[in-house]
Amino acid sequence: MPAAADRPHPTRTLLILSGAAISFALAQTSIVPAIGEMIHAFHTDAAGVAWTLTGYLASAAVFTPVFGRLGDMFGKKRMLVIALALFAAGSLLSALGDTLAVVTAGRVLQGTGGGIFPLCFAIIRDEFPRERVRASIGLISAIAGIGGGLGLVMGGLLVDHASYHWIFWIGGGGALLAGLAAHLLVPESPHRSPGRVDLRGAALLGLGLLMPLLAISKANVWGWTDKRTLLLTLAGLAVLTAWVAVQRRTAEPLANVATLARRPVLMTNVATLLTGFGMFGSFILVPQLAEAPVSTGYGFAASATHAGLLMLPGALIMLVAGPASGMLGERLGSKVPLGLGGLVAAVGLALLGVAHGTELEVAIFSAVMFAGIGLAFSAMPNLIVDAVSPAETGEATGFNALVRSVGSSLGSQVSGAILAGSIVAGSPSDAGFRTAFLVSAGIAVGAAGMAMLIPAVGGEHGPHLGAAEEVGAAGPLGEPAYAGER
Repeated sequence: MPAAADRPHPTRTLLILSGAAISFALAQTSIVPAIGEMIHAFHTDAAGVAWTLTGYLASAAVFTPVFGRLGDMFGKKRMLVIALALFAAGSLLSALGDTLAVVTAGRVLQGTGGGIFPLCFAIIRDEFPRERVRASIGLISAIAGIGGGLGLVMGGLLVDHASYHWIFWIGGGGALLAGLAAHLLVPESPHRSPGRVDLRGAALLGLGLLMPLLAISKANVWGWTDKRTLLLTLAGLAVLTAWVAVQRRTAEPLANVATLARRPVLMTNVATLLTGFGMFGSFILVPQLAEAPVSTGYGFAASATHAGLLMLPGALIMLVAGPASGMLGERLGSKVPLGLGGLVAAVGLALLGVAHGTELEVAIFSAVMFAGIGLAFSAMPNLIVDAVSPAETGEATGFNALVRSVGSSLGSQVSGAILAGSIVAGSPSDAGFRTAFLVSAGIAVGAAGMAMLIPAVGGEHGPHLGAAEEVGAAGPLGEPAYAGER
C-alpha cells in the first residue's frame, strides 16, 4: 500500500467528492419548481409528474446499497466514476425527453447515482487522517440537504428563464466534470471485500419499496382505506419481510442483516428514516405555499425563483452546520448532534406550521429547520462508520443512504397527500399546510428521541484509521483494526 506521503492531499480529494455529491443532491429537488411546467407540457396532473421525483428517490434507494457493495468489491473510486457516468446518462435522457415516460425513465437512471454518497464516505474513511474524517463526512452528508435547497433555487431560475430541459443539461454536465476529476485525481481506496452482487435481493427490495410508495401516491384518488391502497401497502411490507429472510439465507447478501441488526446501526437507520421524512416534506411544502395565489389567504404569488430563494438562507446555513456537527460529534459522540438536529428541525417545522403569514417568517423558520437537518444529516454516516469495519463501510453507509431516500420519498408523498386532501376551490387550504408541517415536526421529534437511544460504541471516540496514517494496524485475522462493535 502506498505510504501516506504518496497519497493526494485530502483537501483536493474532498473538493472533488463534494462536487460529485452536489451533482446528485441538486437533482433531488431541482425538478420541483418545474412540476407546473411539466404538467402543462405533458397534459397530465400533479400525481403523474410526482413520479419524476418519487421514481428518482426509489431508484436511488435500490441502487445505493448495490453501488456501496460494488465499491467494497471492486474499488470505491472506480464505482464512483461509474455512478457519475450513469447519472449523466440519465440526465441526458431526461433532457432530450419530450414525454413524461421518457423523462421519468431518465430520472430513474439518474437515481442509480445514489451510490455516490456511500462511496464518498468510504473513500474519506480510507484516505483521510483520522482528525479530518468526522468533519469531512459531515460536510459531504450536509451537501444532501444543501443541494436540496440550492436545487430549488436553480430549478426555479431555469423554469422562469429557460425550460425544464436545462435542469437536466446542467445536472448532467456537472456529473461528467465530477466523474472526470474523480478518475484523474482521486486515489483508489486500498480496502477490498471480494464477492458477488445479490441481484435477487436488489429486485425484492425495489419491489417492496415501490408498492407502498405507489399506494401512498394514489391514496387520495383511491381512498386511504380502499382495498387497493391497503393491499399494495401490505404486499410491499410482505415483500420487504421476505427480503429480510432471503438476505439471512444468502451467502453474499445485498445487505448483511446481522450488521444492520446491531443496535447502533439499526437505531441510526430509524432516526435517518424519520429525518429524511421531515426534510423532503418541507421541500414539497414551502415552494407550494410561496407560489400559491394571494387570494388563498396564505400564498405570496411568488415565482419559482422567488420561492426557491426563500429557502436559500437555510441551505447556506447547512454549509456551517455540517462540519459543526462533525466537530461536536468528535467531542460528545455523534448521537448528540443527531438528537439536537432533530429537535431544532422540529422547532423550525412547527413554527412554519403555525406562523407562515409573511415571507420573512417562512425564510427564518425554514433556516431553523435547515440548521437542524444539517446537524442531523452530518451525524448519521459518522454513527454508521463508527459501528462497522472499513470493509463494511460502503455497504453500511449505502444502506443508510437508502433509508434516507425512503424517508424522503415517504415525506414527499405523505405531505403531497395531505395537501391534496385539503383542496378547496382548486387550492390546498391553509389548514392543510399547517397539518403537513406539524406532522413533519412530530416525525422530527421522533427522530430526536430515537437518536438519544442509540448506544455508544467504541468508535464514538476511537480512532479512524485512514490510508494516510497508521496503515499497518490490523486486527487478529489481518483485517484492518476498527473501533466499532461487532
